[in-house]
Amino acid sequence: MTEMGEARVRAQKPTRVAVVTNIPAPYRLQVFEHLVAHQDLDVCVFYCSGREPDREWDLRHSPVKQQFFKEKFFTYRGKFVHCNPDAWGALAAFRPDVVITSGFNPTFLVAYLYARWHGAHHIAMTDGTATTEASLSAVHRFVRRRVYAGTSAFIGASLGSFELYRSYGIADAKIFQSHLCANNDDYVGVSEQVSKTHDFVFSGRFVPGKNPLFALEVAQAVARRLGRQMSILLLGSGEMADEMRKVADGMATEVSATFAGFVKQAQLPSLYASARILLFPTQLDTWGVVANEACAAGLPVVVTPMAGVAGELVVHEDNGYVLPLALKAWVDACVALLTRPTLYAQFAQRSVERVKPYTYRNAAEGIYEAVLSTR
Repeated sequence: MTEMGEARVRAQKPTRVAVVTNIPAPYRLQVFEHLVAHQDLDVCVFYCSGREPDREWDLRHSPVKQQFFKEKFFTYRGKFVHCNPDAWGALAAFRPDVVITSGFNPTFLVAYLYARWHGAHHIAMTDGTATTEASLSAVHRFVRRRVYAGTSAFIGASLGSFELYRSYGIADAKIFQSHLCANNDDYVGVSEQVSKTHDFVFSGRFVPGKNPLFALEVAQAVARRLGRQMSILLLGSGEMADEMRKVADGMATEVSATFAGFVKQAQLPSLYASARILLFPTQLDTWGVVANEACAAGLPVVVTPMAGVAGELVVHEDNGYVLPLALKAWVDACVALLTRPTLYAQFAQRSVERVKPYTYRNAAEGIYEAVLSTR
């Protein structure tokens, strides 16, 4: 933007922006902090809830103006659906010029209707991709088409999100990117200070969709291939924790499994740096911030095509491998990385390079550009 353009923006009355989202998430809090640094915006983040039962995130204090609706949600097919009847009144008190919503639960639809009723611009924001929304019902697609018809701009976390918007006929000129990120700065130099004590790391909830048992199977199969014990660091918790410990005990002679449990954000850099390879065998993930964290720590990543990072942050045979859930293919990839130091060093360096643009500041700029497009 030119100096004259910047001066004109500063002279304007700040645009009041309401961001309506589910819960405070560590990978978005700092994005909002960078967003509010723009003096031509007056931003308030409205949360449906303080925390959902299956999340154990370590949340930092945020200086961003925020409000919490009266908590009310129900579960449907394992997902938490927020329905906050006080959303309309809270938005009316703030009087936004722009309303950003991050989904289609009842609260978000109320926020969208508020924007339409009061003449505010609506911006849709999603982490979803064409893959993750491939099985949506006709009703879900109908609702999206109706909402998108009254939407001024669209924010996506990934190229997969762009593909999703295009499938609804949205023009590229209306689409802006706001990456999902880790705090890359926290990882700088950590790998030089920490010894590699684990061959593998798995990070995520211990639930079937994340396939943590497959990670253990990979470690065991690599141990048999190389004829030595493998070590794996398991970060997280969840309903499968007891089952995983039992399975790990059964393969203890071949795999040394360390269960670190849920860890605080500040501990993650050194833990990732203590491992050599991230195993990310998800069945479906809109993105996968664990890959950002691993790449920032200089780890190659082995991931399924069902994660949003696949082909974008993690590129096959560049800084990792994008493979279907076939045990032999994963074992072949891991053995190559563990037995070829030059290949490993190349992949590790590429991970650090590929993750550099994925910053909170850049993510905030994507949101800012979307808001500017409504003026």
